[in-house]
Amino acid sequence: MENQDENTCKAPDQPNYEGEILSLIRSNSSPTVLKEKLEDYHENDIADALPKLQPNERKKIYRMLSPELLAEILEYAEDSEAALYLSEMDIQRASSVVSEMDSDDAISVLRSTPKERRADIIDLMDSESKRDIALMSSYDKDEIGSRMETNYIVIRENLTVKEAMSELVRQAGENDNISTIFTIDKDSEFYGAIDLKDLITARQDKSLDDLIVTSFPYVYGHEEIDDCIDRLKDYSEDSIPVLDNDNKILGVITSQNLTQLVDEELGEDYAKLGGLSAEEDLQEPIKLSIKKRFPWLILLLFLGMIVSSVVSMYESVVAKLTIIMAFQSMILDMSGNVGTQSLAVTIRVLMDRCITGKMKLKLVRKEMTTGLANGFLTGCVAVVGVCIYIMVSHHMPFVSSIAISICIGLSLLLAMMISSLVGTVIPMFFDKIGVDPAVASGPLITTVTDLVGVVTYYSLAWVMLVNFLGM
Repeated sequence: MENQDENTCKAPDQPNYEGEILSLIRSNSSPTVLKEKLEDYHENDIADALPKLQPNERKKIYRMLSPELLAEILEYAEDSEAALYLSEMDIQRASSVVSEMDSDDAISVLRSTPKERRADIIDLMDSESKRDIALMSSYDKDEIGSRMETNYIVIRENLTVKEAMSELVRQAGENDNISTIFTIDKDSEFYGAIDLKDLITARQDKSLDDLIVTSFPYVYGHEEIDDCIDRLKDYSEDSIPVLDNDNKILGVITSQNLTQLVDEELGEDYAKLGGLSAEEDLQEPIKLSIKKRFPWLILLLFLGMIVSSVVSMYESVVAKLTIIMAFQSMILDMSGNVGTQSLAVTIRVLMDRCITGKMKLKLVRKEMTTGLANGFLTGCVAVVGVCIYIMVSHHMPFVSSIAISICIGLSLLLAMMISSLVGTVIPMFFDKIGVDPAVASGPLITTVTDLVGVVTYYSLAWVMLVNFLGM
């Protein structure tokens, strides 16, 4: 019943492929019929159905589907899930499946596989797959070489179109990533690239030199992923070659790889903005989630104590004007909001490694001006709204009400301007000292802007309302 409930949570106009696959697998169809029907479904739909099956039901699929198809299915599963499925297969089958996977996907899955079983799987793999695994494992996980694929077509640059087509047909049997064809020179160094469409439509006796794009983008295997992403996003190529230090092609980064990298980068930054050390998911154990969050919470606890101690310094002001306590949260919320907005903008700008000091100063001025303008407009609205509220709800005279509301409006203006500065400068400082600016996360910025709001608000109340007006 639980599976049926889950499967009905689909839009009424969407085909329920997952439910169909589950019903098919649980039917009494013969292995031949079941295999033929499963092959009609997309690998992603089968991967979505696997977690809903019992281990014995999944083992039935492992036995009837080919290693090639199983490899494609596992490439759509989460790494932890794919590792679980491999553990349910016999070691020979698991090795065959991993051998058929793209190198970068195989590496990711093997990293999630227990060490002893991982070694057994690699031992049984063919020599070419072992070589690819060893090559990609030689790169740090933060280097672009660890995410490349070894599935690509490469030809010599001095061929004719007819010879190039023959070489393409020969290599296409083992490499299906053929939309972009890479060329090398006599020293086997990267020379350029050819679009498949251009090669197909060219005359057979034509030289390749007229088709080769020698200004084609490329990266080196040991370059940091963070440094490559922005540069690679500027191109709309299906594949970009990864070179070694001798300018020889090691592999390629496909558009799919790039999409995954960008998605992971955004996920990590989003997690850090929430004060986490890494992105979490529903399958993550509670102990691991606690371990990620607790250190940040302890730090923020002590920062919060500092904010509370600052508030206690203004007890005399609060004692004389208890009404101002009612508007403290409004000041803190608004200063925290603009600080977080500036933080998000700054982190996005700092992702561009080409940003100069002059551009950073321009960003600081822009954010402070934006904070000042928004603070002025918000403050004007607050002056009117708060004044009316105090007169109606607390029956205070107009002069006292307008004085308090003006104090609140000025506090909003100053707090929002300063918080914009804080939300811009702090991530820049982290970036300057070599720390990921996303670590200057939302909770940290919010706590700092709370301190800014408290000091600004109560200081103005003490100077304007208590000392100057004697309220």
